[in-house]
Amino acid sequence: MNIFYAVLILGILGGVFGLVLAIASKVFEVKSDPKLALILDCLPGANCGGCGYPGCAGCAAAILEKKAPVNACPSCSGLQTSRIAAVMGVEVKSQERRVAFVRCSGGSRASHKFRKYVGIEDCVAAMKVAGNGPLDCAYGCLGLGTCVRACKFDAIHINEYGAAIVDQNKCTHCMQCAKACPRGVITDVPYASDIMVPCGNKDKGPAAKGLCTVSCIGCRLCEKNCPAGAITVTDNHAAIDYTKCTSCGICVEKCPRKLIRDIHATGKVEPVA
Repeated sequence: MNIFYAVLILGILGGVFGLVLAIASKVFEVKSDPKLALILDCLPGANCGGCGYPGCAGCAAAILEKKAPVNACPSCSGLQTSRIAAVMGVEVKSQERRVAFVRCSGGSRASHKFRKYVGIEDCVAAMKVAGNGPLDCAYGCLGLGTCVRACKFDAIHINEYGAAIVDQNKCTHCMQCAKACPRGVITDVPYASDIMVPCGNKDKGPAAKGLCTVSCIGCRLCEKNCPAGAITVTDNHAAIDYTKCTSCGICVEKCPRKLIRDIHATGKVEPVA
């Protein structure tokens, strides 16, 4: 009988506590806007942080509170963004697609490497231990894959020359690769752009030429021959203003280093060997 009473009392207590919790959940219930779930359902769920908010839930909440635009998620397709806009009852403004781009052609193209790096396969670790890592060039990609591991969309890999290269068709412009890169060699460009300059070396011509076989040497031939004034040499390397570029390809032809590439014509970002 003692066991029976013990079980009975525990059962009654359990029922009472369960009832109290049920009432409390109703009394203290936080009402959630049903739009939040609809917006969250439109987001990719990668929690990449490219929108600037803590994951997709944070992005959805910001959109719902109108603290962020309906196209805040760089990983959303046009259809997903349109669905979010429909939920919010607004029109989505067209936005130019942009993708990540690595301003380096590859460490193995360098004239020489000044040390052999043996350690953790991580660019940040290599810089802390060995300064420039295995490269003489202080502006080149170390090729140890820190950006690759940061990308949640399998859009960036290390190529045969030991540099990161972006698969533009997979890139969602979350730019987590750029945030992870300790060398700052990753930037972004319009997806539709043809002409690329995969070099960010700021050394003067002779020094740059001595470090890498395909580095920009700041000769300004591209700048002098561009009819649209879209390419200029700043800090000893060429840079393109894509609002002016007409993709005429003259700079590609004039570059003595064969550095500047028309990627839609060749299908490659890397310059020729």
